[in-house]
Amino acid sequence: MSRFEYWPGWLFYTPVVAWWVLLGLRHGDFSLPSAANPRISTGGLCGESKSSILDQAGPQARAWIAPYTVFRTGAGDVPRALAQLRVAGLELPLVVKPDIGCNGTGVRLVQDEDRLAETLAAFPRDVDLVLQELIAHEGEAGVFYVRRPGEEHGRITSLTHKQAPILVGDGRSTLRDLIMADPRTRLVPHLYMPRLHDRLESVPGAGVAIRLVFAGNHCKGSIFLNGNADITAALTTCIESIVSDIPDFHFGRIDLRYRSLAALRRGEDFRIIEINGVGSEATHIWDASTTLRDAYRVQFEHYREAFEIGAEMRARGHGSSGVLAMLRDWRKQRRLMASYPLND
Repeated sequence: MSRFEYWPGWLFYTPVVAWWVLLGLRHGDFSLPSAANPRISTGGLCGESKSSILDQAGPQARAWIAPYTVFRTGAGDVPRALAQLRVAGLELPLVVKPDIGCNGTGVRLVQDEDRLAETLAAFPRDVDLVLQELIAHEGEAGVFYVRRPGEEHGRITSLTHKQAPILVGDGRSTLRDLIMADPRTRLVPHLYMPRLHDRLESVPGAGVAIRLVFAGNHCKGSIFLNGNADITAALTTCIESIVSDIPDFHFGRIDLRYRSLAALRRGEDFRIIEINGVGSEATHIWDASTTLRDAYRVQFEHYREAFEIGAEMRARGHGSSGVLAMLRDWRKQRRLMASYPLND
């Protein structure tokens, strides 16, 4: 059963939640995975600040991270943002994303000052945003890394290539018609049409390519491909050298953009755009060729690993966040995400 990628989230994740509850009962702590990355709020399970994770990077790791600054919305957004960008050595175009959030919600590509003004005004006041350098490399990937406490070396357990769906105009069909004619996009038109509502009746010229989404997230319409065959010793060594410069990071996904697949396999010429903790998943399961059995096997194995790492860190004196704190941060994240504008 490979069409589970189009199932509603509650249906697919019900067995995963049940597995989490079983592991929590076994270990005596439903929030135990939050101890796997003890320097990250809830271990990166939910409600964590994206910038606070990147801020922990030492000089070696920081050299691989796309430069960023954190901006708080409020009065005089645009002049303050432009001044802050100058101080940070950043310039347009750039990527704007919420500091607290997930699944690409609110992520926008800002090309000029008009778009910057429109984007900042679309967010609520007193919200932290990450303004990050646009990495123009076409390749985007999610690399999942796991290392047990005390182990000298960790491992990459998943690599996912992310592609934006691109439709090509024929000079006759509207964008709406193109979306509904494509064998993939017609299955999830609700992921594309709201953000393209003002263009749906336009007729793209023959041969004109239309990129439907910017944010590299499956639930926002990007296409995920299993890249596990591209995990190499060189890439693993490079990722490990980066992660080892982030204190007490044992479990999570590194999202990056790369210039070429050959360079990525060599562990070269890529930039990190985000680092996620225990709330992330091995996203190669969303490749259309993955069977439901394999998807659940991967999910169960990774979360079992998260609990076991958490247990090892607990034995070393690191406490978990606790269920109430975990729920509080989850509710805060949900409330914030509901207030964010549509992503690009």
